[in-house]
Formats: sequence, C-alpha cells, structure tokens
Amino acid sequence: MHSSSLSPPVLTLSGPFNAWLKHRSLTIELARRDVLGRYRGASFGLLWSLISPFFMLIVYTVAFGYILRARWPGTTGDTADFAMLLFMGLIVHGFFAECLTRAPALIVGNANLVKKIVFPLDVLPWTVVLSALFHAFANVLVFVLLNMMLRGEIHATVLLWPLVLVPLAFVALGVIWLLSSLSVFLRDIGQVTGVLATALLFLSSAIIPVETLPEGYQVVFRLNPLTFIIDQAREVAFWGRLPDWQGLGLYLLGAVGFAYFGFAVFQKTRRGFADVL
Repeated sequence: MHSSSLSPPVLTLSGPFNAWLKHRSLTIELARRDVLGRYRGASFGLLWSLISPFFMLIVYTVAFGYILRARWPGTTGDTADFAMLLFMGLIVHGFFAECLTRAPALIVGNANLVKKIVFPLDVLPWTVVLSALFHAFANVLVFVLLNMMLRGEIHATVLLWPLVLVPLAFVALGVIWLLSSLSVFLRDIGQVTGVLATALLFLSSAIIPVETLPEGYQVVFRLNPLTFIIDQAREVAFWGRLPDWQGLGLYLLGAVGFAYFGFAVFQKTRRGFADVL
C-alpha cells in the first residue's frame, strides 16, 4: 500500500476549494454526468427539469392557494401572486433539500471510489451542489416565464438571484461534507434527513408568511437557515427590490465557516471510510 494512504489528510485554507483549484475538470464532468444520469431513458430528457417544478407548483398552489385560501400580506390577494411567492420559496427549499437528502448516501454509495487512493473524495459534495444548482436555475427560468404569463412583469433584480443563493450553497456544502462522512459510521442518519427536509419546508417562510405568526413561533421560523434566503430571493425575483446586502454578508461569513467545519470533519474521518465500507 502506498504510504500516502496512511498519512492523515492535510487541512489547508484552500482545502474546501480544491475541487476548483486542482480538480476543476473532474468536478464539472461528474456534475454533468449526475444531471444527465437522472434523466437517462426518459422520453423528455432534460425537459423534465422544467416540467417537474411546474407540476409541483400546481399541486402546492391548489392545496394552499385554492383549498386553504392562503394569501400573502402586501399583495393584491390574487392567487397568481401567492403562487409565485410560493414557487420561489419552493425553489430555495428544493435546492437545499436535494443536497440534504443525498448527503448520507454520497460516500456509502461510492464505495468503489473510496478504495481508490488517488481519487479526491472531497470533490463529490461539489458535484451534488452543482447538480442541485442546475435544477434550481431551471426552476428560476420557469419562475420568470410564469411570472410573465400570470403577472405580466419581470424585474431586472432577478439577475441578483444567484448571489442570494451563494451563502446557502456554502451551508449545503458543509452539510454534505458533514453528513456524508458521519453516515459512513452512523447509517441511521439517512433515515432522518427526509423528515428534516420536510420540517425545514414547513417551519420556514416558504409557505407561511412569518410576520403573520405569533411572536413565539416567529423565533423558530427565523432560526431556520432557509427563511432568510427565501425572503431575500423573493425580494429580488418577486418584489423587484435589492437584497439585504449586510444580512447576506453576515450569513455568508457564517456559511463559509460552517463549510470549513464540515470539510474538517470529512478530512478527519475519511481515513476510516475504507475500513468500514
């Protein structure tokens, strides 16, 4: 066995970004395969990345907009307004939920790569995030088209949407590094993430306007890491306003710190992956 396989992984400031600094081509290719592999064999292929969010929006709009007659403060009360606000919340949640639910199986499901000494395992979380980002951008495209059709407007500030999502992408990276490594040793984590993803949806501002809740409940909703990002995504995409740059900056600092923490745990535990798998 190579001696390099016995030495502990080195933690460096550039470590979480090695996927781009040292393995850019591999990272992009794996992400491309991940996206295409999801639709392999489907008649409509990549078009499902546009069709699926449309169907999802119909279901949630009928459930909450028509049956429960939910309305959003500050709007005309029109169902189209509610649908578009709801859709933006679902897009942000969908991005994070995809990363969260796929994390536990990321290393366990790639045991063949774990046993390859030269393969950079820390690239895998980036491929999941990039794949989730692709679907999020596809959803935003659907959002823009529907907003034009239903409400007859589109705001230039929607171009800032990717900047709003960047902090959450770093949180997702930290979550994937953390859960993918711990799940090698604690397989039960995979049974919890689905429930957690659902809880993050219903305890965020994705479906319910936080300001309409009692004070005590608002605290819980605002502690949800999705709530702030969902609100800022709506600011730029629906309301046509600039985001809270200061809030996003502070969020980004915390998100990057969490990503480094997740990466550190991943590097510390990866030495035991091959033994367990």
